[in-house]
Amino acid sequence: MAFGIRKQELDAWKEKVQNGEIAFLTHFWYDPRFPEYTTVTKVGCGDVNKLAAWGIKYGLRKEWIHQRNSFPHFDLLGEKQKNILQQEGLIDHIERFHLR
Repeated sequence: MAFGIRKQELDAWKEKVQNGEIAFLTHFWYDPRFPEYTTVTKVGCGDVNKLAAWGIKYGLRKEWIHQRNSFPHFDLLGEKQKNILQQEGLIDHIERFHLR
C-alpha cells in the first residue's frame, strides 16, 4: 500500500516509464512481508533491456524486474535504496522520505 505521493507524481512516473526513460518514484509504503521497511523506490522503464542495463551497475539482476501493468520496475528497499538514490543525485527523495 502506497502513501505520500500525489497523483501527478504517479502520472509523471508512468509517462516517463512508457516513454522508455529511467524513472524514479519513492513513496511511503507498508507491506506485512517487510515490516522493517517504511518506504520503497520504484525504478521503472518501459524498455526492459535498458532497465536491466541500468540495474547492472547497482548489482540488480534482470530477474528482479517486476513486470506489472506495462510498468516494468525494480523495487528498492533499505540501504540499497538510499545508496542508489544518493548515487543518482536524488537527495530530494532521501530528505522527503527521511531516509538519512
